Amino acid sequence: MKLILAPMDGLTDTYARELLTGIGGYDLCVTEFLRVTDTLFPARVFYRRFPELRAELKTAQNKISHTKSGTPVFLQLLGSDNTAMAENAAKAVQLGAKGIDLNFGCPAKTVNRRGGGASLLNHPEQINQLVHSVRQVVPDDIPVTAKMRLGYDDQALSHDNALAIQDGGADWLTIHARTKKDGYRPPAYWDALAPISALLDIPVIANGEVWSVEDYFACREQSGCDSIMLGRGAMVTPDLALQIKSALVQKSIEPIDWPSICLLLEKLYQLMIDNPELNEKYIAPRLKLWVKWLMIN
Repeated sequence: MKLILAPMDGLTDTYARELLTGIGGYDLCVTEFLRVTDTLFPARVFYRRFPELRAELKTAQNKISHTKSGTPVFLQLLGSDNTAMAENAAKAVQLGAKGIDLNFGCPAKTVNRRGGGASLLNHPEQINQLVHSVRQVVPDDIPVTAKMRLGYDDQALSHDNALAIQDGGADWLTIHARTKKDGYRPPAYWDALAPISALLDIPVIANGEVWSVEDYFACREQSGCDSIMLGRGAMVTPDLALQIKSALVQKSIEPIDWPSICLLLEKLYQLMIDNPELNEKYIAPRLKLWVKWLMIN
């Protein structure tokens, strides 16, 4: 059973990963996607998206491709060019990435217009070739995983896409239990994951609309998935993963309170301003989004 912090563009950067995994409960986290076109990126591009790869930032207790609390971090790639995706995956592993995740679920219009993200869900054969191309160049001991939605306009190809990902060589598959057309509107169709999980030989990880400990257990029951990926719920309730892990061993913990959340925001701000490469155009939107989601709690 794993709890995984979701890759959320504009939210789960290295600073969010450090804070949330530092609270506890997470077994793994995935970076925001690195969009691949037809270019093999230089190392600095990987380091900018994935600073946990930079050996010079590590202390004696830290390992490359891990947060400061020791949680492994995978790099997520988004693209539709087999060669470029494979080359960049291989480069990331050479730099120290402990896993590669492939994005077949992003609903953003700018991404989908260019043949990436959820638009690939209309083309299972292309998905299969992308996964296969990456798997071929990544060493066997480095996981290659994928994240998809249930479909583009509907769920008709959900089984085909899941099989395409498995047959391409993925080690596991995360499914956001909505279609691209559904966006982020509730509900998430957890029950649609159960037949997919039964169909595949690789693990399926459920994602979508897990906002509380109660949601976690409901999602597990309806989806048949032992492992869950937490997305927006992790931003609203920063200690959600820790609450879930505690509930699993029938241990009661005090939920995070507002003074602690305020200190968390202060630490987030301090982490960002301590980086001379960042400017207010980066820092302000990130803080604004964090405050927006925390206010829902």
